[in-house]
This record gives sequence, structure tokens and C-alpha cells, in this order.
Amino acid sequence: MQHKPTLTTRLIATGCAFLLLAVLSIGLTLWVTWKLEGGAASINEAGRLRLYAVRMALALRDDDAARLHELSGKFDASMQLLRTGNPARPLFVPWSADVHTGFDALAAHWQHARADWADPQGGHAAVAAAGVADEFVVYVERFVNAMEVQISRWTAALHVFQIFMLGMAVVATIVFMVMSYFLVLAPLSRMQHALARVRQGDLATRVPVDSDDEFGQLAQYFNQMADALQSSHEELERKVREKTASVEERNQRLSALYAVSALVADAGDLQVLAQGFARIVREVAGADAAMVRWSDAANARYVLLAGDGLPPGFAEREQCLETGACVCSQPKAQARLSAVTVAAEGGTRLPHCHEFGFRSVISVPVRQHQQLLAQVTLLYRQEHRLTRDARELLETMAQHLANGIEGLRVSALEREAAVAEERGLIARELHDSIAQSLAFLKIQTELLQGAIAKGDDAARDRSVAELREGVRESYADVRELLVHFRTRTQDEDIEQALRSTLSKFELQSGLSAHLSMQGQGMPLAPDVQIQVLHVVQEALSNVRKHAQARVVRVSVQRHPCWRFEVSDDGRGFEPRTASPDSLHVGLGIMADRASRVGALLRVDSRPGEGTCVTLELPRKAVHTADPDRPGAETAPAAEETVPWKA
Repeated sequence: MQHKPTLTTRLIATGCAFLLLAVLSIGLTLWVTWKLEGGAASINEAGRLRLYAVRMALALRDDDAARLHELSGKFDASMQLLRTGNPARPLFVPWSADVHTGFDALAAHWQHARADWADPQGGHAAVAAAGVADEFVVYVERFVNAMEVQISRWTAALHVFQIFMLGMAVVATIVFMVMSYFLVLAPLSRMQHALARVRQGDLATRVPVDSDDEFGQLAQYFNQMADALQSSHEELERKVREKTASVEERNQRLSALYAVSALVADAGDLQVLAQGFARIVREVAGADAAMVRWSDAANARYVLLAGDGLPPGFAEREQCLETGACVCSQPKAQARLSAVTVAAEGGTRLPHCHEFGFRSVISVPVRQHQQLLAQVTLLYRQEHRLTRDARELLETMAQHLANGIEGLRVSALEREAAVAEERGLIARELHDSIAQSLAFLKIQTELLQGAIAKGDDAARDRSVAELREGVRESYADVRELLVHFRTRTQDEDIEQALRSTLSKFELQSGLSAHLSMQGQGMPLAPDVQIQVLHVVQEALSNVRKHAQARVVRVSVQRHPCWRFEVSDDGRGFEPRTASPDSLHVGLGIMADRASRVGALLRVDSRPGEGTCVTLELPRKAVHTADPDRPGAETAPAAEETVPWKA
């Protein structure tokens, strides 16, 4: 491929051409000017020849040989100067054919005249001298006229050169302007417009390459830069799109996991949990339908718990499946996340899916501690392939479902254990209070029968009175137990519950009761409040039954730790020698209640000085315990519990 000259070469060549023309023009002008200056000097020198001719004619007339000889020498010197010229002056004869003819004629006439002047002829000398002078003037005039004509030519040539130089300057200016526009300004303008479009974000901008000069190379480099920028920008956009898609996918996964976690936290029973999970997993997986099947502990069958998007009649046919009947009921040992195509199974192992138009089935086992709890099935009407991320998401969601199922099971077991424990406590309180009263009534009944049989009216009346008092005590015990069993805390402050308890105590016993609250502190946990209220109620019950008091005071100290005191002004007793009656039973019940919340129970009493029951709670009994697990956070070791002391 033939390359065009570069811009530098063009500019240098054009500049050199114009420089050469300028140098030549200026040189010719200087040369012509020099010639004209020399021609003017030649004309002056030719004028001297006329002067010398006249002076020689006068010398010849005066017969002055010496003067004639001197002037002849000067005439010869002038002729020689005109013939050879003098560059130093400068003096040059503007030679031409006419100038040469005139000079040769003048020289020939000078030689002839000098020969005649050298031969004196007496009286003819003056006449000859006058004629010679006139002839010399004619020859000199011819010579001068010829030189003036030639000088006029050189002057005209000088004018032509000057006009040429002026035209060359105009042409050079136009040429440089045109070349500057086409070779510099136009490519530079295209480059500026291209850069402006790139700056505005149009990375597809390209500059046409229509030359091999520097601007052509610059255009190529610009296009390469634009290609690199566009490729980099497209690559960056691709990475941003991929990153955005990845972030969106992560957000969707996190949203799905958050939704499942919220469902697990809020679901109150297994049916609600399964139905909500089926809806969420169907939306996340983009399935046409979803099912959650529960498996029994022996993994003998799968029961449909919930479904979402199932066609009518499908749930009835899939209500219960034997283990291994299809991919929806995998055995425990073979259970794994699997995706199958209904057509590949031939419709034999998936008859209902094939019948209802499903083409892909994904089965996700739900495990917890090596126990297969359930199985999630996703149904698609088109063929569907699982990606690794989708597989991980489904497995994570299945694990959340397993945790939820296990949490419901543990909660049910905890509620059952709490109910059993409370029933045991109720049974103990019934046995320790009402059962003893009934035993006493049984003994009095036997005594009454004996008195009637013996006809002892006094013994009979005493037995009837004892029976009446026993029934009254039993009725009071029953009412007291009912109050205990119905005790609940409605808020975090125990003060209101204590005031309600003391109000009921005053109505039942007719005694005066006072409550004193001191200090500020963190509220008690609900389960701790219940146990504290039971201890206070049992202490008040003992006051009603045994103290024979007039006033009861309940004092509560909130800081630095919770402290409850129930004191009376009754008859008091000796704790170490207390008889195993209902008083002793009440002390045992209070000690048991205190141990459940890790509290310290102390009973201070002296005969005739009243009784003070003190319950001091540990610092961790404040509102940090789990209300659904009584005593789980607060129960201390057995050796830390002191039931009572004197």
C-alpha cells in the first residue's frame, strides 16, 4: 500500500518550496537592482567621455600636447572601466547587442580620432578638433541611449519580479490557509467534536481515518482509545449488572429467609407453620404448586400438612402416601434433595403429577438431628433445573422449617411439663391442706358415731361443733386455694398484684393489712412474680390460721435486691419445734416456692412476739427470665436454698 506524505513532510515541502521561490525572487531582485545600480554608474562614466572629448578638443585647439596626452589617458581609462566594469563601486555596463554596437563604434571612432590627433597638420588642427568633438558626442549619445534602453528593460524586469513576489505572497497565504484548514483545522475540529461526544458519554463515537499523516495516526489512536473505553465501560456495566443481579438475588434470599424466620417465630401451631412455609417456598422457587408433608417418627408414611397452588382434587389424592411410594415420600436413609422429570418416570411413580399436567418435581427433605421430620415438594408445569444457589436456598429454608417444627415440639413438651409440674404442686397443696382437714373430719365423724351409739349428748355436741369448725376451715382452705390458682400478673409491676391480694385477705380474715413499697429497681420476671405472690399468699394464710394477729404488714424493698417481708403482731411460735400440722405444711410450701426462683426464705418468730417471713430474691430474678419457662433462668443449686431458720 502506497502511503501519502505525512503532514510534517507536506508542511516542510511546501515551506521549502515557497522559501526557495522567495530566495530566488529576492536574489533576482537584488541582482537586477545591482545591475541597475551598475548601469547608472556606467551612464555617469559615459557622460565623462563626453566631457573628456570636449576637453581634448580644446587642448587640441590650444595645441596643448601635455593636456591632450593626459586627457587621452583618462579617456582610455574610462573606456577600459566601461569595458571591464568595477564590482566594488558597482559599475557595470548593461550589455546588449545595441550597447555592444554603440560601444564598439565609440571605441573605433576613438582609435581613429586619436590617430588623427597624433599627426599635426598646422592650421587644420582647430577645425578637426571641433568636428571630432561633435562626432564623439554623437557616438557617446548612442552608447548612452543604448544603455538607458537596457536599463529600462532591467527596471521593467524588476517591477515584474516585485509583482511576482507580491502574487507569490498572496498565493502562499492562500495555500497555507487552505492547507491549514484541510490538513490541520478540519481534522482538529473533527477530533474536538469527537472528544466532546465522548465526554458526554457517547463512547460509540469514532473519527474517520482518511489519511496516513499525524492526524490520521491520531484518529487511529483515538478510535483505539474509544474502543478500549467502550469495551471497559461495557465490561463494567456487565459486572455492575451481574453484581446488581447477585445483590438482588441475595436480597431475595435474605427476604425469603427472613420471611421464613418470622413465620417460625410467629407460628403458633404446625398447621399454620406448614401452610405459611408452602406459600413462601412456592413464591421463592417460582413453582406452580408446593406441598409440605409430615412424616411420623417411624417414617412409615407421609401426611399432607399444607399445600399452595394445588389444583382441585390433587390434595385428596395425595393426602397420605406410604414411604417410598414416589419421590414425594422418600425413605429416611435415601432422603435427599432431588429434581426429577415426570416424563422420565413414565408417569408410573408420579401418576397424580402426570395426570394433573406437572412436568418437574423437586423434593426437599426436612431433617433435624438425623430425624426426618417432613418433606417439601415443589411442582412445575414446565421442565425446571435447579441452580446451586437455588439448591442451597431450599436446603436452608428446609432447615429453618425443621427448626420451627422442632421448636413447636419443644414448646409443646415444655407446656406439658409445666402443666404436669403445676398439677403436682396443686395435688401437693390439696393433699397438705384439704386432705388433712378431711382426715380430721373423718375422725370427728367416727367420734360422733361413737357418742351417738353411747348416748353421750355432751360428746355428741362437741363432735358436731368440731365437724362444723372443720367444714368451715375446709371451705376457707378451698377458697384460699382457688385464689392462689387464679393468681396472675397483669403487668411488670408487682405492687398492684400485692394490693389486690391484701384486699382479698382483709375481706376473708377481717384483719388489717398494710403494704409498704421502698426504693426503685428493675421489674421482676412474670414467672418470679407468680412464685413471690404464692409465697406471700401462703404467709398470709398462716397468719389467718395460726397467728391470732390484729395487724399484718407487707414490706417490699426494690434495691439493691428485691426483698419481701410479711410480719404480724400475733402469738408467734418456735420454728424449730413447730408441730407437723398445717403450719409446718405451709412453711414447706413456701420453702418449695422460694427454691423454684432461687430465693432465700427466712422465718423469724418467738412465742408472744409475732412472726416475720422474709423472702430475698437474687439479682438475676429481674425481668430477664424466659416467661415461658418458669424457673429456667433463676433456679439455683440446692445448697443455696435455706428454707427457714430461727
